[in-house]
Amino acid sequence: MARMFRVLGFWTLVIALMAFAGDMYEFALLFFMQTAVFFLLGYLNFTEKTYLLMFWGYMVLAFLGFTYWTVFEMGIPV
Repeated sequence: MARMFRVLGFWTLVIALMAFAGDMYEFALLFFMQTAVFFLLGYLNFTEKTYLLMFWGYMVLAFLGFTYWTVFEMGIPV
């Protein structure tokens, strides 16, 4: 399970680099931070249950943040 967090770190790094190349600096910074956290967690060697709980916590926060942003921060398309 720890290896999967390193894989998540790799893919978030790829997304961050593409965003950086596309001049989306805030988006890239968000994904660079996620990359650092995923790599750090990937090398801490927690139990599988701990990794699953952390992943589900991450997913809940990500979906809540995405939902908040799309409902309250984005304008209604005209």
